[in-house]
Amino acid sequence: MRRKYGFDPYLALIVAAAQMVIGKGASWGQQTFREPLDPYAYALLLVGPLAILLHRRFPLLTAIAALAASDLFLLRGYAYGPSFISLGAVLFLLVTRGKRLIAWIMAGATLASFLIYAWLVGNSDLFHGVWIITFITLFMVVAELVRIVKERRAERERIAEEEGRRQASEERLTMAQELHDVLAHNISLIHVQASTALHLIDANPEQARTALSTIKTASKEVLGEMRSVLNVLREGAPRSPTAGLDRLDELVERSGLKVSLKHVGSRPLPPQVERAAYRIVQESLTNAARHAPGSAVSVRLEYGEEELVIQVSDTGATTAPVLSEAGSGNGIPGMRERASALGGTLVAGPSGTGFQVEARLPLPEETS
Repeated sequence: MRRKYGFDPYLALIVAAAQMVIGKGASWGQQTFREPLDPYAYALLLVGPLAILLHRRFPLLTAIAALAASDLFLLRGYAYGPSFISLGAVLFLLVTRGKRLIAWIMAGATLASFLIYAWLVGNSDLFHGVWIITFITLFMVVAELVRIVKERRAERERIAEEEGRRQASEERLTMAQELHDVLAHNISLIHVQASTALHLIDANPEQARTALSTIKTASKEVLGEMRSVLNVLREGAPRSPTAGLDRLDELVERSGLKVSLKHVGSRPLPPQVERAAYRIVQESLTNAARHAPGSAVSVRLEYGEEELVIQVSDTGATTAPVLSEAGSGNGIPGMRERASALGGTLVAGPSGTGFQVEARLPLPEETS
């Protein structure tokens, strides 16, 4: 409540002080033809600030009270000027806070009361009436312009807030996708190598030792990448560089597969394309390790002028798959989503005795 009504008491106090000070000055300046201020006049000058204080809860009643106090102030013959301040403030607040119908009705009532008062005191000058009409109309137009500016500013703030929420949601989705890919690849690799180590620990201890070494490296890698992604959740924490194509050799070495890696051409890549390409290769190697152990895998990256072509193909399993039923089923759809998010395509399916993934990621035009 304090936040909603905090401005009104200050405004009421300012208006009350202004009316008292201006009232004293106006009364002194108009003493030859207007009545001096007395306790009743001061009480009427306090009605307007009280209306400002309560106008949020009772917009129509407080506007009527402010107008009535102003009219009574004039009818009793007190000085022109001070009673208009609170009435103008109430009308202005009604417009800028959305009570436009009440505001314009009360503006019309104010205009009518001022014209009637002028007629009662014998002032039938046409110019005087036009001046009153013009002043009140201009005052309300200014209030409407202020309202429009406030509403547009609020709309811009709302749009900016929605955009911030959308970007935060996209960032959370990106982090979730990063975590999925990191965990899926490394946990699958650890599982495959652990199964290999258990199978060979008696017959071939040296190869089992190699598998255990790979498990150690993969577990360290997954912890490091998870820490890098989760650091984003800490306010003000810098985000570590995500995995890029410069780490493909390391990825291939950890995969435990016979992988041939080939780059055709070379050019700088946008960070989002490089990250997507790395994750597509990573997920493809994970699937090969899971479904086609013992196969030969080839990874080819072709850097074109308009797109990056990624091909990952295997020759098919030579031993029984260890994790053929253990996947989440989100690997290929996840890769396809990554490619689509960049405006690219991804096709995955059987190729001969094995399986092939081909992704095409559009690239921006190179600047000289």
